[in-house]
Amino acid sequence: MTAKPIHSGLSKWYKTQLLLKNETIKGFIPDTRRFNRRNLEQMMHGYGMIYIKPERGTYGMGVIRAERKDRQGYMYQYEETVRRFATFEAFHHSLATRIGKRSYLLQKGIHLLKHHGRRFDIRVMVQLSPKGVWEATGIIGRLGHPRKIVTNYHSGGKPTAVEHLLSTHLSAQQLVQLKGEMNRLGTRIARQLKKTYPHHRQFGVDVGLDHSLKPWIIEVNMNPDPYIFNQLKDKSMYRRVMRYRGLGLKRKCR
Repeated sequence: MTAKPIHSGLSKWYKTQLLLKNETIKGFIPDTRRFNRRNLEQMMHGYGMIYIKPERGTYGMGVIRAERKDRQGYMYQYEETVRRFATFEAFHHSLATRIGKRSYLLQKGIHLLKHHGRRFDIRVMVQLSPKGVWEATGIIGRLGHPRKIVTNYHSGGKPTAVEHLLSTHLSAQQLVQLKGEMNRLGTRIARQLKKTYPHHRQFGVDVGLDHSLKPWIIEVNMNPDPYIFNQLKDKSMYRRVMRYRGLGLKRKCR
């Protein structure tokens, strides 16, 4: 097996390249490119809305949401600050100044479903079972802060039951089908990444749903926070996640 680059597990770019090798996964990955002027211009004009995120980082820190309006120029939002520009040159210069020498990625923007005007996405926890089989052990919604662009708990997002968030968007039967699709996607991702990270026993897959209810892979976390599941009233999912996590920690200590 080819040796992976040092700290590659923290690189969103590297994980994206690994997932793109799998034909059953690549269709769920938004167009992702490295930040440079040419890619920025192409993607802004091609998609109208993109996310600009650090190649390495957690908790949604450093993420920027950028939009192009035909008659209003360009804008981007970072945390709760919004900046507007009449020209692409001014827009690019401001972004390049903010980013500096750090490595950033551009990702096609997914217009996420909303609940009472707030964006949300889905976290699928995938863990290795005692029998060595990948299982989706938990699924939870993350309801974004009303004034922010990310849904992370550490950035003001609220862990919320998936059933509550999706009840106004689809029927109970459709919900069961969609949850099954996201769980299967999560286990496929885990099996793919396991080839490069053979000792890894859990992954957190962040899934965004567009208005056609198609799942998109926003990010895969190598060390997902299990405690967000404790925020749900029903603790059964949290207990299962922690039980599987405990089994993994015991194996590491042997």
